[in-house]
Amino acid sequence: MPTIADAGRLVTGGVDTHAGMHVAGVTDQVGRVMGTREFPATTEGYAAALAWMRGHGELAKVGVEGTGSYGAGLARYLAAEGIEVAEVMRPNRQARRRRGKSDAADAIAAALAAVNGEASGQPKSGDGAVESIRALQVARRGAVKARTQAGNQLRGLIITAPQALREKLAGLSAPEQIKLAARFRPGDLTSPAEAVKAAMATVARRHQALAAEIAQLDTALETLVAHAAPAGFRDRTGVGTRVAATLLVTVGDNPARLRTEASFAALCGASPVDASSGKQRRHRLNRGGDRQANSALWRIVFTRMATDPRTQAYMIRRTTEGKTTREIVRCLKRYVAREVYKTLAGPPPARPATPRISMIT
Repeated sequence: MPTIADAGRLVTGGVDTHAGMHVAGVTDQVGRVMGTREFPATTEGYAAALAWMRGHGELAKVGVEGTGSYGAGLARYLAAEGIEVAEVMRPNRQARRRRGKSDAADAIAAALAAVNGEASGQPKSGDGAVESIRALQVARRGAVKARTQAGNQLRGLIITAPQALREKLAGLSAPEQIKLAARFRPGDLTSPAEAVKAAMATVARRHQALAAEIAQLDTALETLVAHAAPAGFRDRTGVGTRVAATLLVTVGDNPARLRTEASFAALCGASPVDASSGKQRRHRLNRGGDRQANSALWRIVFTRMATDPRTQAYMIRRTTEGKTTREIVRCLKRYVAREVYKTLAGPPPARPATPRISMIT
């Protein structure tokens, strides 16, 4: 039980987050455990957890696990209360096997990671237009996946349809097949041909509805990206709306959390990784980091390799030096990451108020 004498000591909190409840732990600055406790994952629970951690002394910071999922609400609450929040990665599995697994142990591990500096990253604030872009991107990816699945289902139904129906659709393009199938009006479903027509009509109409949904999301994303991106960013070669949206989401609403250009490159999986062995000295592609951001960088590089004279001249020069295409792409990704960092994580320009954007449903 904390005493009045403990009130001046610095303490650090750690939280292991779950869907319905969070487990908080507190340590002092030399790593001594001061207690653990469970709290519900609600606003009242966040307030109780913060009050409990502050009851052990002056709260220096809180390490939160899963700030991008179950811990997102808690991280936003603590930041709003003026508490420094450190983003904690999942505990090392080898260390976990040695000491066992429990929520209390994970909470203490999060606090210790915040104390010793192992967890020093600042989570995304999630309080601006970029968070809106992230949410719409989630919806768009799901709609695109479902539309592709619907197209594949319709193709399969055509392949196995009765001969007369199959010949009617087989010679058409995919959009024409969808348009025609959506107009089917099946009769008695005890007939296999009519049942196949009913299935085709259902799948084709689903495909059309999803296509309309994707178009609405694209329009909303276009407006949001135009507002959130710095002036001129989308005019750069290879940077379209979806690439810009992905990179904005990677940076977040608080780009100051990315302190260095190298940290951003590592976050995007574009930092060089030493792969030297013996007399060979070389680097390889980084296979870690945010793979969607890495894909966005690759798309920029791929476009510039095909259309940008400077990039093409660079490729020729590096090829004559003995570099492989994979190594050249790795170098180009790193250069693009530097360019993106200077544009997105630099001093924020003055922006107008966020426009009101709605979708017709």
